[in-house]
Amino acid sequence: MTRLIGELKKLPGIGDRTALRLAFHILKSPRMSKDLAGSLLEVHENVRFCSICFGITEDDPCYICSGNRDEKVICVVEEPQDLLAVERSGAFRGRYHVLHGALSPLNGIMPADLKIAELMERLRESTVDEIVLATNFTVEGEATALYLTGLIKPLGIRVTRLAHGMPIGGDLEYADTATVQRALEGRNEL
Repeated sequence: MTRLIGELKKLPGIGDRTALRLAFHILKSPRMSKDLAGSLLEVHENVRFCSICFGITEDDPCYICSGNRDEKVICVVEEPQDLLAVERSGAFRGRYHVLHGALSPLNGIMPADLKIAELMERLRESTVDEIVLATNFTVEGEATALYLTGLIKPLGIRVTRLAHGMPIGGDLEYADTATVQRALEGRNEL
């Protein structure tokens, strides 16, 4: 049990109490523990990164890269789960590129640690018209977007950034000042 709790605590967002609760739940559910162990093994045996976009896949290339998608537009995201979030929206019909992180010199994450060289190689070998930068709106995400813009613009490719500002259904009084500022800067005419 101590080993199981220790392993569960290594997961992001899992502390001592949650790890303990999960361990006891697994202990009480023998079928679930076998299913969980099996699915963990399956993930490591069958799931890999797409050789083109670096998203997660069981088939290489992934269904997006091998499918009938707009090859002239690439959406650049930080992590595979970001790709899934954009894909769930149903609003994007192009291709993707997953960086596997964001620039963070203070944490030792430099351009060589990300899939930036692979992105640049894709751009040199293709006829891409637009790059949509969908990095997170954090200091690291903004720095990554700025860095990529500097690399991509000289290639003559249009670089766009996801819009940001007030969320739908959000109350203005609860928004932080940076969000309100961005919403005002990016306002549209009706």
